[in-house]
Amino acid sequence: MYSPKYTITNNILKNIGTIEACREVVENAPIIPGYERQFREDALIRTVHHGTHIEGNDLSLDQAGKVMAGAGSETQAEVVAEKVNVVARERDIQEIINYRAVMLLVDKLFQDHRGQDLKYTEAQVKELHKQAVHRIVAEELAGEYRKTQVVLRDSRTNEITFRPPPALEVPYLMEDFLSWLNNNQARDIHPVIRAAVAHYALAAIHPFVEGNGRTARAYATLVMFIEGYDIKRLFALEEYFDRDAESYYTALIQTSNQSRELNERDLTGWIEYFTHGLSIELVRVRDKVRKLSVDARIKTKRGQQVLLSDRQIRIAEYLSDNQRASMSDLRSVFSMISEDTVLRELQDLVKKKILRKKGKTKGAYYELVT
Repeated sequence: MYSPKYTITNNILKNIGTIEACREVVENAPIIPGYERQFREDALIRTVHHGTHIEGNDLSLDQAGKVMAGAGSETQAEVVAEKVNVVARERDIQEIINYRAVMLLVDKLFQDHRGQDLKYTEAQVKELHKQAVHRIVAEELAGEYRKTQVVLRDSRTNEITFRPPPALEVPYLMEDFLSWLNNNQARDIHPVIRAAVAHYALAAIHPFVEGNGRTARAYATLVMFIEGYDIKRLFALEEYFDRDAESYYTALIQTSNQSRELNERDLTGWIEYFTHGLSIELVRVRDKVRKLSVDARIKTKRGQQVLLSDRQIRIAEYLSDNQRASMSDLRSVFSMISEDTVLRELQDLVKKKILRKKGKTKGAYYELVT
């Protein structure tokens, strides 16, 4: 059975401590329902954009968002491109459509097994891969282990940087890896470390001809979600990987080049990298949630959550950053909206006891209730 080697270093402990502290804040913050929905949609867009951009997709974050918003149930890139008026390579648009489907499948598996132990299976890995490469690779290769040898090359020098295991070994390596993931003793390991190992193992085994990176990152996310680290699904670890893609690939390749045998490789450096990335992303999420989730700011005196419109959320965000705002300040935030509309939003926020108005006439300004 697969048995990953690693040492729990001070860096890993520090990263896990930060992750735990952020998780506590985010999961216990009384986030406004409308804002939580918006925040989760933003995390999904960032995950899909950065999860494909890291592998060469040229679409911008804005274009990826338009494709995702307009795709609906449509799975053909050319149809979606025309519908949302995005001019780009067909493959780039298809990758966005596909990776959105992958993350929606992760979310479905999570929702279907919320609070229960999930048995990790080859079928899950294969289905995630099938969604990731839909209409990109030949149909007979989607969701099927490779039958040929593949290598990874440096795009600049064309030198081989990593040679995955022979195709004949793939089914056995996958069986061993999944046996470890389902093992009762292995389930006692911290879920974030298990997710890091899952990501590495799938990337190293490289079970498919193409789409291994997306499958590995999605499966690591599934492990975290299932094992209690979904953290309201407000984070996008993919963004950290994509921000410095060279470091991401270097961390994977340096680990893989230690030894030909998967069991002999020391994963400590990779786990440090993975946990550091998640800690950075969760600190960002925690800080943003804190700005809008303090009880006194978003609850009525009866303790009930208050639903805000998108414009009201933007007003609250502005005031969290700037302490106070006059009507002229807010006109610059909402340059395309009439002053009367902004005033109605402010009056509603005052009525909900989220804002208070200070002063009169031209000298009036608004601040968050604390």
